[in-house]
Amino acid sequence: MAKQPHLLVEDGDVHDIALIPGDPGRVDRIADQCENVEEVAQNREYKIVNAEYDGVPLTICSTGIGCPSAAIAVEELSRVGVDTVIRVGTIGALQEHVEIGDMIVATGAAKEEGTSKRYESEVYPAVPDYGVLTALVDSAEANDEDVHVGPIVSDDAFYNESDEYVEEWNAANLLAIEMEAATVFSLARRKGMRAGAICTVDGNLVKGTQKGADSDDELPEKAKNNVERAIAITLDAVTTVA
Repeated sequence: MAKQPHLLVEDGDVHDIALIPGDPGRVDRIADQCENVEEVAQNREYKIVNAEYDGVPLTICSTGIGCPSAAIAVEELSRVGVDTVIRVGTIGALQEHVEIGDMIVATGAAKEEGTSKRYESEVYPAVPDYGVLTALVDSAEANDEDVHVGPIVSDDAFYNESDEYVEEWNAANLLAIEMEAATVFSLARRKGMRAGAICTVDGNLVKGTQKGADSDDELPEKAKNNVERAIAITLDAVTTVA
């Protein structure tokens, strides 16, 4: 197959398992915990490196912000042989008991975004692969890490998440909100891929805190620290998924 137009990769360039953070900078943070790191391509919001963790080859590919760019990444990764994608991201809490710095493993994502609906009806479930979900939870437990496990919501409009929306999501007991998982899960299912997601909480919308609200930095310090721990959990899970 020809080189993909956005990721700039072709067959043989990447491995079967891909970790897909949104932030290109997080690609390097994941790679720092790996060995045999090699940059494959970089274009627009997409940075791709190959690496190895505990003897398992893997690819790390950023997706940028939101479902449209994440869909492009999943589409093109699937075309060059990737069969498993795991989102490693950040997320805003929707429940009082979920604290900044906590980690969430998603069991499903409500489709408050538009991209997945261009592929299928919104009544079709956006859910992760059970094996990937289980590997993430087991890895957290093996590392003595507490994670929240439950449903989240994916939304397109970061600056238009009104009090009414937040109240509805809170009442539905959705744990948190982010911007990519619903499309990642839906596309992976349609393409016969495995998918999962683990995210670190960077704010709490119920309490009125969002990332960057009280600092010049995008993430609070505790969230920064726990991103590293979420990465470690994910890499350990990769050894099981592989």
